[in-house]
Amino acid sequence: MALVHWTAPVAGNYGRTRPKVQVLRSRPWDCEAGVSVQSNRAPAHRPTLEEVAAHAGVSRATVSRVVNGVSSVDPELADLVRRSVAALGYVPNQAARTLMTRRTDAVALVAAEPDTRVFGDPFFSGVVRGISQELTRANMQLVVVMAHDLTDLARIESYLLGRHVDGVLLISEHGHHRLASTLFRAGIPLVVGGRPVDTDISVPYVDNDNRRGGQIAGDHLVRLGRKRIATIAGPADMSAGADRLHGFIEALGPAYQPELVDYGDFTTDSGAAAMTRLLERAPDLDGLFVASDLMALGALSVLRRANRLIPADVAVVGFDDIDLAAVSVPGLTTIRQRTVDQGRAMVHLLFSLIGRDGGADGEDAAPAYGIGPVILPVELVRRESA
Repeated sequence: MALVHWTAPVAGNYGRTRPKVQVLRSRPWDCEAGVSVQSNRAPAHRPTLEEVAAHAGVSRATVSRVVNGVSSVDPELADLVRRSVAALGYVPNQAARTLMTRRTDAVALVAAEPDTRVFGDPFFSGVVRGISQELTRANMQLVVVMAHDLTDLARIESYLLGRHVDGVLLISEHGHHRLASTLFRAGIPLVVGGRPVDTDISVPYVDNDNRRGGQIAGDHLVRLGRKRIATIAGPADMSAGADRLHGFIEALGPAYQPELVDYGDFTTDSGAAAMTRLLERAPDLDGLFVASDLMALGALSVLRRANRLIPADVAVVGFDDIDLAAVSVPGLTTIRQRTVDQGRAMVHLLFSLIGRDGGADGEDAAPAYGIGPVILPVELVRRESA
């Protein structure tokens, strides 16, 4: 399990300052060069709450309330305290603040995928960007946790149940994972990116309209007059993969042919492998819906090697609208989903669970898992491939 502490850039500098990402290893002496570095420099004086109070001419309790975001402080006094905090360079003691507020000011993003997928797939980068934007505005820290396997998930479960964060955002959930159910039953504030696999729990989630996206793609290929329309679906144990396939099947109706379905795992290599299998089974296919743009790029490479002209021989529609879709040759027609908006909406739902708004602390509130899902619209982006 890798824990990545993601310190978002200052709100005014977003887009110009790269976030700081620190990978926490299991042993403190494990560093990249294998070298432990110590400094003999004496630590600089750290201003105290009492010194800020004396500088501002207010009580220690008033400074504490301002630092902890309590909104009942007189605005003029609060401004005076903030100026003293800036003048002295006061930094709140996070451990003490956590004890007083019962909050860590940190949110965990759990991605049930290897780190190569999380950092290499544009879908994840879009979601993380949206999450980071909203947490930056709330002055909260993002802890990114990646799971390679079920053993990692067990460690992550233990970490999260230890209440090291105020809430959890879960993306890329697979059917054999039980993390969402465990966190829900433990009362951990949780929001899922994508429709939850476990239908026995009522967890708030934010999803793109995957089923509608599959329908739009299928309808488009049918309108183009394609007769042998295949699909490379996503993993059957993920809601995104299942929903896109179901929408595609609904759109084709009687024209749907089960033998023209293959599966991938949303990676380029899996798309290429699935395309190879489809061509072996159905060399006469003339339409293709691929459930992710990365898989579609892999499929396009196989079609080119097989001397298939696109779109003359095979019309291809992807899903995501990643940057590469616009510059691929030919340009990839695709279904656009709103990954950044998905990340932002996930944070807003989580804030409503933990009783916090986007800029200041609110009153303590118990998790309200009755909050309904947020479904974001998708749209067809037409380019040369279809």
